[in-house]
Amino acid sequence: MKAIIYTATAAVFLISFIGMLIYGYKTFYIESDTTTSKEYKYHFALIAEETENDYWRLIEKGARKAAAENDIYLEYVAPKKADNEALLELLDRMISANVDGIIVQGVEGQRFVDLAHKGNERHLPIITIDADVKGSERQAYIGTDNFHAGELAGQTMIENTTGEQYVGIVTGRLDALSQQERIAGFKDKIKSHPRIHLTTTEESGITVIGAAQATYSLLKEYPEITALIGTSALDGMGMVEGLHEIAPNKEVYMTAFDTLPETLQLIQENKIDATIAQYPEKMGYKAVEVMIGLQEKGLLEREVFTETNIIEKQDLQRSGGELQ
Repeated sequence: MKAIIYTATAAVFLISFIGMLIYGYKTFYIESDTTTSKEYKYHFALIAEETENDYWRLIEKGARKAAAENDIYLEYVAPKKADNEALLELLDRMISANVDGIIVQGVEGQRFVDLAHKGNERHLPIITIDADVKGSERQAYIGTDNFHAGELAGQTMIENTTGEQYVGIVTGRLDALSQQERIAGFKDKIKSHPRIHLTTTEESGITVIGAAQATYSLLKEYPEITALIGTSALDGMGMVEGLHEIAPNKEVYMTAFDTLPETLQLIQENKIDATIAQYPEKMGYKAVEVMIGLQEKGLLEREVFTETNIIEKQDLQRSGGELQ
């Protein structure tokens, strides 16, 4: 009887042990890579404002295209949510990681200046994209002339409205240099047109829901508003939602920013009147090109402005509803 019990116990143990080995193999086995790891010419880091942001993903798309064409390893990193301190921590880490070059959104303040200096001391090229910090030791800026983009928003207002206008501004982040420059350009453009009055500015937090809430707040506090300006990529969509929530029948002239498909569709539907187009894919592509130039030829230009223009419904009709 004891022999039977011992045999049965041993059989159960053996079956369990074999099952554990099979499970462990299937769970943890990683196929050996017999090929040699790819050697890249350079390793660049692209530090974005926020990880899952449609605008920054377009910049990444352009940068990856240029990287693939030039045998570059491109590392995309960003805070999960827009946060200047978190972005600066990533910049510091990338400098310490000894990459060959860093493309990063400019951040106002001494910390960015100090980090750009740290990179320069290590002969590590740093270029800004989307927003610049001119007083720093960054090597170059690639992107929109944000002041001029704000002027274009003012131009649409001047050319496409008549009579007294009361304007509310929805901006992505009040502490973002690019947003500040766009607002400054808008104000400068309309200052010689006393019929256009600025009410106030609300922050969207670069989200659609935030822009909708900002629009609701603006119209609740200033029901006389006749025009809205959005200065970041998701503001236009949110402004449409916010207007529909608080005053669905109110006529409001709307100028958005960027050419995300949803924004272009709202222009087609006559819910947004115009958008200020910048081309983030081209921006990302150009940034990698400039970084390669810095590696191989030295400094060429300190500012490389990418294309910016006004897009209205007639422009989309001419192009079949899409922009290249």
